[in-house]
Amino acid sequence: MTDLFESAPCGYVLVGDDGLIVRANAEFRRLVDREDHELVGTATLESLLSTGGRIYAETHLRPMLQHDGWVREVALDLVRPDGTRVPVLFNADTMTGEGLAFRVVVVETRERHRYEQDLLVATQRAERSSREAHALANALQQTLIPPAPPEIPFLQVAAAYRPAGDGSVVGGDFYDVFQVGADDWWIVLGDVSGKGIRAATVTTFVRYTVRALAFDHPDPADLLGHLDRAMHLDGTEHYCTLVLARLNRIETGWTVCLALAGHPPALVRGADGSVAPLGTLGMPVGLMEDPVFTTVHHDLRDESITFYTDGVTEAGGRSDLFGETRLRQLLSELPHDPAVIAEQLAHEAVRHQGGLAADDIAVVSFAAVQGLEDV
Repeated sequence: MTDLFESAPCGYVLVGDDGLIVRANAEFRRLVDREDHELVGTATLESLLSTGGRIYAETHLRPMLQHDGWVREVALDLVRPDGTRVPVLFNADTMTGEGLAFRVVVVETRERHRYEQDLLVATQRAERSSREAHALANALQQTLIPPAPPEIPFLQVAAAYRPAGDGSVVGGDFYDVFQVGADDWWIVLGDVSGKGIRAATVTTFVRYTVRALAFDHPDPADLLGHLDRAMHLDGTEHYCTLVLARLNRIETGWTVCLALAGHPPALVRGADGSVAPLGTLGMPVGLMEDPVFTTVHHDLRDESITFYTDGVTEAGGRSDLFGETRLRQLLSELPHDPAVIAEQLAHEAVRHQGGLAADDIAVVSFAAVQGLEDV
């Protein structure tokens, strides 16, 4: 019968009452690179350990064996004659009779150490890549989300943005405010489906196509129709919801021409705190053939108008969504100040989710500056 002791795949050692090795198998001899006669009856187990290991064996392992009768998976280094260290996991338990004190099983962990080092390097590389991806996402998002809207005479415009999660994945929410003529401005808020680099590419395409079309297509519904055809020609699998408005300054405030493409209506907040929707629903651009868009008109005087993405209303709490009702109630209670409105709506939507947004949140609010009629 095969000697299971001798052929065991782990190092196996029997130690006598005098501390000397009584028997050592082939695997243990390989680990310490010594012949049987160099071990049996001549060497102690401690003499085969590193200096630190010998001290630890005397101060900890032997007392533990005497008290508990066993030790498990203690990391030690065996030392070969040439000084090479072999990392092992040390296991032992006490024995009685026949002059034996305890038996020891050691398992080489050199490959484990190499694996741990490789794992550490891989983890560090992944963390570095994650930091770089986060920085790239932030830089890319800044091209889609301006740090602040431009200053417009007689019109206050404010915006707020909160990325989903930790912000490491660029989303499809964007807003834009740009001028096409004297006292002639566009305000746009959009949400491209999906996330990541491809969605960001489509977002950039939509944003700059809207800018290009705005000079030749002053009617928002007409512009959306041309944008829809451009997206179909581009062949993207993404679609986009939009709310866009063209503003022209008049003596008593601003005229607003507004159209929706699969986006929630804008919310008009009156000076008395009343809140009403503005806009006729339409299909998202790039989703269906021959969608219909409708332009509505509104004279902006002492009200504010607010655009928002579905990251606000679909913000999930413990028991419910943030929702349209909560949004309108909050808006009615806020001051007549676009900066406060935009920031508070974004803040409350994130707070409703416990401080971490599940989806990107973008809000744009604007109001006519009082005193325009005196100019």
